[in-house]
Amino acid sequence: MNRLEFIKAGFAIVGLSQLQPDKSMNTDPHLLIGKGNPRLVGKNYALLPEVDKAFQQMSASALKQGITIKVVSSYRSFEKQKNIWNNKFLRFKSQGMDDEAAIDKIIEYSTLPGTSRHHWGTDIDIIDAGPPEEGDVLLPQKFHDNGPYNTLRQWMETHAKDYGFLLPYNRDENRTGFKYEPWHYSYAPKSIPMLNQYLELNHRELILSSDLNGADGLDKEFLESYIKTHVMGIEPSLL
Repeated sequence: MNRLEFIKAGFAIVGLSQLQPDKSMNTDPHLLIGKGNPRLVGKNYALLPEVDKAFQQMSASALKQGITIKVVSSYRSFEKQKNIWNNKFLRFKSQGMDDEAAIDKIIEYSTLPGTSRHHWGTDIDIIDAGPPEEGDVLLPQKFHDNGPYNTLRQWMETHAKDYGFLLPYNRDENRTGFKYEPWHYSYAPKSIPMLNQYLELNHRELILSSDLNGADGLDKEFLESYIKTHVMGIEPSLL
């Protein structure tokens, strides 16, 4: 099976036969790593226009079931992701971790700047706006059992694929990389070709900078492993 056949098969599996990825898309590499100036739309969030259209349709459908989908994170620039990375690095170092341990802790949930799917304007972190927000809303337990976002999770698991949205970081125990994130969804028709192009980049040259904490430990070997385990450690239908 070639790559195109694999992509089509993946869409068929999740019911997305009418939402084929745009194979002709050629994105500026700087946009792929969060350093460009993409055209984004949205109220209180920022997404590519096509992604926002699908999100609005999905939200309207969820609302009929009493679920108000709220985006708590969407597009992130390289600089914003770098600030997240640097702050976490300093926090973990202050707890007595060495550089390697701090980096390993960060990449349980957070990405290296320049490697985040949020750079593309295709991915969202969501909660249900109905229940009151208390503390950190993006915790797996809040999306299960008696958690405030359990109903949202159940609805999304059944219906999100109908609008082109898939869960990159699922609960598959054989999946590598980032931990399970029931709040993170990706618009597959756009993110699949963007990932395909992204994987061809010279990541070390484009990503590393002198003001990135822990940069000395991010050598070629680390980045090659990280791309394989984390960037590609996602739901197979999104590859």
